[in-house]
Amino acid sequence: MTDHSSSADGAGEGWPSQQPAPPQLSAEAARSQVAAAWVRVAPQSNVPPGQVAVPSLPPRADRPAAESKKDKREQAKAERKAEYERKRAARKAEYESKQAARASRKGGGKVSASTTSAATTASAEATAPTAGAGPSAAEGAPAPARSGVKGPDARFDVPRPGGRLPSNGRSTHVALRATLLITTCVFALGSCGVTGLVIGRSSVSVKPAALDGKDLDRYRLTDFPVQSAAVFAEEYASLCMTYAPENTDKRRESLSRYISAGVDRDCGWNGKGKQQVKQANWDGTVEELPEYGKNGRYLNIQVTYTGGRTTTLSVPVYVKDLAGASGLRVVGNVGEMPLPIRDTAPALEKSEEVVDQELSAQLREQVLAGYFKAWAASDTTALTRFTTPDATPAAVSGLAGALTAPVVQEVQALAPEGTEVGKKPTYTQGQAVPARVTVVWGGGGADDAKAEVALKRSYRVTVVNTAQGWFIKDIHGGVMDPTGGRADTPSTASPTAAPASGASAPPAPAAPSAPSGGASPGLPTSPKPAASAPAH
Repeated sequence: MTDHSSSADGAGEGWPSQQPAPPQLSAEAARSQVAAAWVRVAPQSNVPPGQVAVPSLPPRADRPAAESKKDKREQAKAERKAEYERKRAARKAEYESKQAARASRKGGGKVSASTTSAATTASAEATAPTAGAGPSAAEGAPAPARSGVKGPDARFDVPRPGGRLPSNGRSTHVALRATLLITTCVFALGSCGVTGLVIGRSSVSVKPAALDGKDLDRYRLTDFPVQSAAVFAEEYASLCMTYAPENTDKRRESLSRYISAGVDRDCGWNGKGKQQVKQANWDGTVEELPEYGKNGRYLNIQVTYTGGRTTTLSVPVYVKDLAGASGLRVVGNVGEMPLPIRDTAPALEKSEEVVDQELSAQLREQVLAGYFKAWAASDTTALTRFTTPDATPAAVSGLAGALTAPVVQEVQALAPEGTEVGKKPTYTQGQAVPARVTVVWGGGGADDAKAEVALKRSYRVTVVNTAQGWFIKDIHGGVMDPTGGRADTPSTASPTAAPASGASAPPAPAAPSAPSGGASPGLPTSPKPAASAPAH
């Protein structure tokens, strides 16, 4: 102390007011001096002989010790864990205090010592992690016991792998497992039920709906193999009704393969005369054979002889196997029956039909004459001039030369429904109109090309009204007779009966008489394009 005071006094007596600054040392030089001083004051440990004592240097204040990334991550993790434990302890302390307050309110303001100590302990635990301001203290502190904490913060509590869920999460987990178990059981029971239903239905034979006797008679349905039995009866009838003295033995042998033991082996023939069957066909009639029930039937066979006479032969046929149509046998003698009764056909009711005479004449002269000529020769190029784009195959195919030299004799184009007699009908664009057409074909027949043949044929033609005129869409063969009746009685009407009401057909031209089949005068001899539709 004296030296310092004397130095200060000497400075006041003439020393300069400022002393020069000591020289600046580098960082390494300063560190060396500090290290030397540390060695002098640091306690020296016993050093084994032959080794040099290396002093431990103090840590550098200006440069922290190098830390690896792993150490930094561990330190950050420890800090987060400590912070989490602190917050969790604080929540627990808050919860305990609330519980204590609730118990105090229920107990009339008296708080038990256990509740107070529990709250105090929880508060101490909450503040304990903060005192050790380092990760080591947080890592060393034991995790507080879990409690039933509820609130916004409790929803993030996740158990450790293999641990248990909290009380509320555990109940949810149990409910989920129960739901999955029940669903699995229901699915298994449903699968077993469906499988059993399928197996049960497949094992039960489903019988078709049975038909009563009326339905069988109405639709002519039966288990009896009618077609097979009819062929068998046709063969037997042909053998039975064909005979000649020179073939007696051969005929008897052939017939014996069809009949039963008690049937006449000569099929009623006395061995004299000759007869030849041209054709034998089943006429479709069936009669029950009561002695054999469902296995026997009487079948009517129409037999036509070479001389032209036709008769009906009733043949009793037995079939052993109905399903396989086998085991057939003629089990009785045959009998001749009259032909099926022919009746009178009723007249057609055509009082409401109205024939458009003007349209009929236009179609006959301008459309149908050229169409039938192209149709007879199957001239596809010419047919396109008379048919619509959507014409049927029959309308655009033709006869391929089977018939030639067509002459359209009569046309009856029917007016639309509701047209009054004597009034002019009107047609809209695209409207279809039916027409009955009679055509006379000539120019030779199929057997003799030089013969003078004239064939009259009738057709039902459908024509369509377009902006360019009338075109043909469809054609069918055959036209109904409106008179009805029968032709083999004296009261039969004349074939040239007057047409239906409202129809007055134009006079028919004479049929061609030359082999060339030339057209009648006044009719076009070459196809013409369809003319425009008449203005109505």
